[in-house]
Amino acid sequence: MSEKSQVIKAAGVVGAATLLSRILGFIRDAVIAWYFGAGQNSDAFIAAFRIPNLLRKLLGEGSISNAFVPVLTEYLAIDGKNEAFRLARSALWALSIILVLISLAGILAAPLIVKIIAPGFIDTPQKLSLTISLTRIMFPYIFFMGLIALCMGILNVFGHFAAPALAPVLLNLAIICSVFFLCPHLDTPVLGLAIGVMIGGILQLLLQLPVMVGRGFKFWKKTKIIHPGLKKMSRLMPPVIIGGAVYQINVLVGTLLGSFLPEGSVTVLYFADRLVQFPLGIFAIAAATAVLPSLSRQAALQDLTALKDTFRYAVRLTLFLTIPSMVGLIILRKPIITVLFQRGEFTLDAALLTAQALLYYAIGLWAFSTVRIVAATFFAIKDTRTPMVMATISIFANMVLGIVLMKPLAHVGLALATSLASVLNLMLLVLALRKKLGSLGWRSITQSALKTLGSAAVMGACVWLAAQFLLPAEGAAFIQLLAGLLACVVCGIVVFGVCSYGSKSPEFSNMLAEIKIGLSRK
Repeated sequence: MSEKSQVIKAAGVVGAATLLSRILGFIRDAVIAWYFGAGQNSDAFIAAFRIPNLLRKLLGEGSISNAFVPVLTEYLAIDGKNEAFRLARSALWALSIILVLISLAGILAAPLIVKIIAPGFIDTPQKLSLTISLTRIMFPYIFFMGLIALCMGILNVFGHFAAPALAPVLLNLAIICSVFFLCPHLDTPVLGLAIGVMIGGILQLLLQLPVMVGRGFKFWKKTKIIHPGLKKMSRLMPPVIIGGAVYQINVLVGTLLGSFLPEGSVTVLYFADRLVQFPLGIFAIAAATAVLPSLSRQAALQDLTALKDTFRYAVRLTLFLTIPSMVGLIILRKPIITVLFQRGEFTLDAALLTAQALLYYAIGLWAFSTVRIVAATFFAIKDTRTPMVMATISIFANMVLGIVLMKPLAHVGLALATSLASVLNLMLLVLALRKKLGSLGWRSITQSALKTLGSAAVMGACVWLAAQFLLPAEGAAFIQLLAGLLACVVCGIVVFGVCSYGSKSPEFSNMLAEIKIGLSRK
């Protein structure tokens, strides 16, 4: 199987699993919005959940996977499977000890953490106290997610992508069930959500273990707690923490600043971000997850020509998938939010505020996505300092822009600041990568992106026109709005596919070829 085929296949597996997870995630958010609305309880839960969730991104997706996969891939390519497994067992033991200590520290320091993460809550003692309680319940979630992230790195290196990608499905199911079966029976209903998060973390970890055993991994074999490979990993990890999770840090900065805005601002920013996370997770994160083992293998073998070819293909594929998603989100943002969230305590005003934030998050989707691929390339060649430096500049820019823009634009200014900061981060990373690796073949990337942009523009015009006829007037029944929205989405997919075929998009052709191969095998 060619490297491009491997990337497409792996990205397809991760993307399909992520699609299921995201759908359940929206059902989860819709259920939370229906039950709690946009107020004190939802603000407290979202602020509290952002803390362990950010640590999951930082210590899990943001550092453990990105720092561990290149090192494990190098051991597998050079020293063989047995030595790679010894490194993996050592990493599991060492990480377990570290995560226990972090969890205990987080529980003890919860009051200080909440005051830092949501300083605007200090003026509302009841909301502050509730957020602290929720943080203490959910902080051990990082223990389970850190180990899951390490299991994901191990399985990805050995060619398995499904179980790690399906893990978030269990979290979403646990939270949904908690709303119906736990929250109504508690004096403080929102505590049920926090308990659901913890149950979901346990279930996600349990899903990985039998798959790893099936791949030949033996947890019970003796190993050194400190393997030489851990030293390499530990040197890579600190800068990767910042460089690999810059988007999440910028969103957290938005939460911090949003806590100073009127009540409900944190909630509407969260729901808008969740909608951006849908295509970001299905396409960009899936592509970055799929491409990292390939890039790491090529870097370990010092095949820079193949590495740059894989990089170009991953960027083209990511833009091919995310640009039309961006256009679709912008045009259909209001009906999407109405269908997903506007019910129960989540009012029309809250939906309109969320749509405003989504517009300004969505315009940065192409940059959020491409940053993932460029950063993964740096991690593959074991240069973690450059992404860290560029991320630090981006975070500082986001903070300054957020403070400047939130006064005239309120929560919308925070969303715009996040998008602008991500564009800056991408530009800096691209310039640094070109300086490090030489010519990256931007002509082919630009040609492909322009074809994609043209097809997406035609798609956008057709979707806008279709929406005028297919979407019912405000106040129509839910089923009518859902049917009209789905019809608009299908229209967009068909038009974009036809335009991509007509413009002879190589990414479209490659995806069709892989689909045909998959169908012929069945």
